[in-house]
Amino acid sequence: MTEYGKSLSVNATPIDGLTIWELPVHGDNRGWFKENWQCDKMAALGLPDFGPVQNNISFNDVAGTTRGIHAEPWDKFVSVVTGRIFGAWVDLRPGPAFGTVFTAELDPSRAVFVPRGVGNAFQTLEPNTAYSYLVNDHYSAAAQYAAVNLADETLAIAWPIPLDRAELSAKDRAHPRLAAVEPIAPRKTLVLGADGQLGRALGDEYAGDPNVEFAGRAEIDLTDPALDTARRWRDYDTIINAAAHTAVDAAETPAGRTAAWVTNVTGVTGLSRIAADHNITLVQVSSDYVFDGTATRPYREDDPVAPLGVYGQTKAAGEQIAATVPRHYIVRTSWVIGDGHNFVRTMQALAGRDVNPTVVDDQVGRLTFAAELARAIRHLITTRAPYGTYHVTGDGPATSWADIARRVFALSGYDPGRIRSVSTEEYFAAHTAPVAPRPRNSMLDNAKIRATGFVPTPVESAMVQYCEK
Repeated sequence: MTEYGKSLSVNATPIDGLTIWELPVHGDNRGWFKENWQCDKMAALGLPDFGPVQNNISFNDVAGTTRGIHAEPWDKFVSVVTGRIFGAWVDLRPGPAFGTVFTAELDPSRAVFVPRGVGNAFQTLEPNTAYSYLVNDHYSAAAQYAAVNLADETLAIAWPIPLDRAELSAKDRAHPRLAAVEPIAPRKTLVLGADGQLGRALGDEYAGDPNVEFAGRAEIDLTDPALDTARRWRDYDTIINAAAHTAVDAAETPAGRTAAWVTNVTGVTGLSRIAADHNITLVQVSSDYVFDGTATRPYREDDPVAPLGVYGQTKAAGEQIAATVPRHYIVRTSWVIGDGHNFVRTMQALAGRDVNPTVVDDQVGRLTFAAELARAIRHLITTRAPYGTYHVTGDGPATSWADIARRVFALSGYDPGRIRSVSTEEYFAAHTAPVAPRPRNSMLDNAKIRATGFVPTPVESAMVQYCEK
């Protein structure tokens, strides 16, 4: 009777992300049984839900059959059906760990998770050995592959059966030495809406990072029916959706309403489906406009949404859709100021033209500079913070739009007394074009993202720096 380990457990290795799994194998007079892959139990012990799409089995007639070293742009979960193998893994990802080697023996009671870019090889130690592996992508000739010679002197793998007596394919014997191998690049990050305020700030945040791509609307349009084929999506680990219909007042018109729903809801639906299908992390940027502004304290992430206008309705709907993606961050923010047309630049321009603007004083919130929002998004992704919804604004007390206007005038060298305060009702009454209803309270609570280690920048210091540009 075969009987191996009694409980599921996992052990780290010197190669980042490569883990050895001890699998319970239960035997009786009939043979044995094991749960070779159990998503929930393994996820609880830290295995990523990598979304396998294919199961491959390699049967090997004789002891000493040796295969590898192969690295592909996908993850593998490797196990032994019957027999024993000597496994060897080599880190072929860019960085200081390139070339790191780990070896271990596997039998039906042990498995290994092999992350993308780690070279995989094995040698059978018994005849009639069957070797199984789950992968999370289908073969593509266009994908990036790497292979290293099994006899590479730098790796110095101590094969139990010398390679001159082992069974190898001609192709495996001809693989190049480690020094000639190009590292396997990690899955990429894609920023959509690259030509907007946040998109440009993300461009600055990720400047020089070859693993981050940027696409404006001319390159990828969320409303395009062919969105599914706009990229080879399996090559991406993260999509940051900085694209949106943000014309808040125009959304109250018939044409604007349609445009807002098509981009902010239909487009997000397509993007969410792509992210779920390809195990991509989706970062969806949302807004304080999902709230009605009646709360007497800053809004928390778990407060119910109750949007007042069309724009807020579409952002709330987009949130609900994005939340169906297993790996998602919904980042709510308020009063964004970045590179381009915005409230601060408008106030500076009016001050310089000797215009004394009228600004509402009964809508309160905090500015969020686009650079700060980009920094927060990168923080969530890099630290692998728990998926979910986060509020991100600058740090500081609640201020009204009129307060901000006066501060902009002062920092720009003009008399802040030129600002005339009015109520929201007075402001609406003075405009004949449609004006979207605004929440009176746009304060968002930053406590949740603070708990991940992110420290928001004070609005005042960011304002000083911005106005000096």
